[in-house]
Amino acid sequence: MDPQHAQLLSTNSLRVPTAGKIRAGIKVLSRKAAGHPKAQDIYDEGVAQGRSFNDIERDLLKTFPDFTSPLVPHNVPWFSVRPQDFVHPSLAEQIVERFAEDRGEGRQVYSFPVVFPADHWPVVMPHELAVWGASQKRYWSQYIDGQRMCRCKETPAERHSGKRVVRLFGGRQTRFREHNQGRCEPEQCPEYQRRLCNLMGRFVFYIPGIRSLSAFELPTRSFYAMSAAMQMFEAVRSLRGGRLAGFIDHERTPFFFSKRLMQVSHVDKEGQVVRVPQWIIDLQAPVDVAELLAQRDDAGAVTQQAQMAVDALQGRAGERVPAALPPGEGVVEPLDRERIFDQVQAMGLEVSAFEAYAAERWGQGWALNPK
Repeated sequence: MDPQHAQLLSTNSLRVPTAGKIRAGIKVLSRKAAGHPKAQDIYDEGVAQGRSFNDIERDLLKTFPDFTSPLVPHNVPWFSVRPQDFVHPSLAEQIVERFAEDRGEGRQVYSFPVVFPADHWPVVMPHELAVWGASQKRYWSQYIDGQRMCRCKETPAERHSGKRVVRLFGGRQTRFREHNQGRCEPEQCPEYQRRLCNLMGRFVFYIPGIRSLSAFELPTRSFYAMSAAMQMFEAVRSLRGGRLAGFIDHERTPFFFSKRLMQVSHVDKEGQVVRVPQWIIDLQAPVDVAELLAQRDDAGAVTQQAQMAVDALQGRAGERVPAALPPGEGVVEPLDRERIFDQVQAMGLEVSAFEAYAAERWGQGWALNPK
């Protein structure tokens, strides 16, 4: 199995409640539907009212029942923020009001800040391979003990009379799919080969300045977007000592979602590899890497200071060699705070102001670091 695919398609059971969806693109009338003036009127009216594309499509199907897919996805450089995609439509209005800009195509949301609610990236970017039926998922992927497996719902058991199925408390249980011993292997999967099984994911986040107890989500089916975001998550976690949630640094810097035009390759129906331009979701973390590393060192200094305080209270001051030091280097002597404060006062500065500056610049444990 490809390790990159294995990492990307991991899952996590924790779910963060969401209050609305920001979408990566829009939907437009199919070529067949665009040939009907009435269909164009329904579409234009729905867009003007800020209705969801799912609702617009339902209205089109009521009027034109012979249409199979009257709306098709359309790639654009902005994000779609529509009131009916939110539990409270006013949240969509706040997002547009705060972050939309006019770049020649009307006021659109091209970029917006986010913070993530958890440190474990599969929680903030849940995803799976899935096959959907008319109203529910038929099959979906799940990682179990490092192996990607295919799951489905149990078939309801019939009563002995054979007239009705057994009513189940809590709904149907799940089981491994019988095909391929339950292993999820797209190359061996008939649904995947018929394009019925697809990668589906979403980013889960909060937006600074938008008040909502529930988070927001950004659905995506782009392997490129999710793979790049996964690498960004791991890079930030390594710089922040395993943390991903919240603002990235002391300056309250958020992540940013925007879109980037990329040449994306795929295999067409004839089996030929073709490259096409697409606007892909792009996650950025605009921070000073050196500052993040310094903050991680500051956190270690605070931990060291706390341990020294515990040792002093327990009568063991000076006995412990800080764990952060290489063996043999001994105890680092803290700075002489009184001597520093004397120099501060000699310069005509207030000690309290200097302490506040030092804590902000080097962290609360600044006096423990002779450097």
